[in-house]
Amino acid sequence: MFFEYPKLLWLELVPLLLLAHYLWMELSGRRPHLRVSVIAPWKKGGSSLMNWLRHLPFALKLAALALIIVAIARPRSSSALQKIDTEGIDIVLAMDVSSSMLARDFKPDRLSAAKDIAIEFIAQRPSDRIGIVVFAGESYTQCPLTTDRATLINLMKEVQTDLIEDGTAIGNGLATAVARMKDSDAKSRVVILLTDGVNNRGEITPQMASEIAQTYGIRVYTIGVGANGTAPYPVMTPWGPDVQQMQVEIDEALLKDIADATGGRYFRATDNTKLMEIYGEINRMEKVRTTVDSFPVYSELFLRFGIAALVCLLLSLLLDLFIFRKLP
Repeated sequence: MFFEYPKLLWLELVPLLLLAHYLWMELSGRRPHLRVSVIAPWKKGGSSLMNWLRHLPFALKLAALALIIVAIARPRSSSALQKIDTEGIDIVLAMDVSSSMLARDFKPDRLSAAKDIAIEFIAQRPSDRIGIVVFAGESYTQCPLTTDRATLINLMKEVQTDLIEDGTAIGNGLATAVARMKDSDAKSRVVILLTDGVNNRGEITPQMASEIAQTYGIRVYTIGVGANGTAPYPVMTPWGPDVQQMQVEIDEALLKDIADATGGRYFRATDNTKLMEIYGEINRMEKVRTTVDSFPVYSELFLRFGIAALVCLLLSLLLDLFIFRKLP
């Protein structure tokens, strides 16, 4: 057993000081007293056992105080050891946030559907480090690699289309994702690149970015998002916002080449259900288990000390109420 906050054990001096004060009061005769003419009534009823037991409520209170101090010092045990399995995978979600991701062939739109399904994917992989990269005309890191699921999910919810200049810089997005994990020592490194368009911006070509990913041994899964044919896009007209049918253009050949060059796969998502199935398939494929050496399993022990303190206080209260208050 060890204590998480051992310095708090210095508080055990408090019950020792209280005990010393109590003994001094008893031995020095400074306790409250009553003068009587004769002591005959007390001679008959007083017993040596009860004289000793009258100190029991105070002793129980001191014991409760000492046990409470031990409990707040947080006693723990780490005697148990176990081996655990973990995935050992680093994953970066590279997501297109260009204005075309507001098309409504997905419910409620492409970007919202992609975010919701990505959040489910994140929740299903508690042992992996995951990061988020977004791109449009430029690219940037929304969240670096982390195992903090709450932060990841919150930052994914904040992704939107008007944060950076519009366009589709697939090469920049992939290059930024690769840069986030090029120094990683994970067993497996994966980029999931999601886009709904054709590369038309950026200083780095998609081919160059895929070669960089291949050099670092990073596998890229590419997902083309959009219905076949046309899709309803929100547009601004002189008469206000409107929805118009526009042609869906996805450079599937490019996305297939990126996936093939890096050992990944290309997927086409035409609706919410298909996109969810794609993330589910990637989730099943990316299972690289590794065993971590002995891992201490901590047991919290404060509860037993807290219960013991409560028992002492209750016993002291019962003795004060029903026994010793009746003594002459």
